[in-house]
Amino acid sequence: MKMHLAQLNVGHLVAPTDDPRVKDFMDNLDFINGIGKSMPGFVWMMEGSGEPGQGNTEAKIDGDPQFVANLTVWEDVQSLETFVWGTIHRKFYERRAEWFEMMREMHFVMWWVPEGHEPTLDEALERLTRRQQDGDTDEAFGWEWLREAELHKTHACAPRVA
Repeated sequence: MKMHLAQLNVGHLVAPTDDPRVKDFMDNLDFINGIGKSMPGFVWMMEGSGEPGQGNTEAKIDGDPQFVANLTVWEDVQSLETFVWGTIHRKFYERRAEWFEMMREMHFVMWWVPEGHEPTLDEALERLTRRQQDGDTDEAFGWEWLREAELHKTHACAPRVA
């Protein structure tokens, strides 16, 4: 059975989505998501309402409108790495401290899913909880767990929880 790579990244915005402090982030969501969707190896993205400039920000976690999630599926590690570190996405990643609060817990997780599977947000949050509790395992992991992942070693920003 062919497997694809799922990833969940969550963050807590420093302000509501209509606040000027997060305007640049919100104004570029559709642009960045569009680049991701056009990348070779992109498979699927959890979608929001489709309202321009909102991305998937209405998928609130624990009912908190500032706690947002990005959930995608990719054919392989290299496809996700190329999008994250090899496109303009990286410039926005580097600016994350402007828009997101410092998170005290792990906020990113990847795991393998069967081809054709579209994970739910609940499933993804369960994987994140596993990684928070158990560290990297075959069921929930970060970049370092993946032997074939290379770009994060030279392109990632300095480690921090945000």
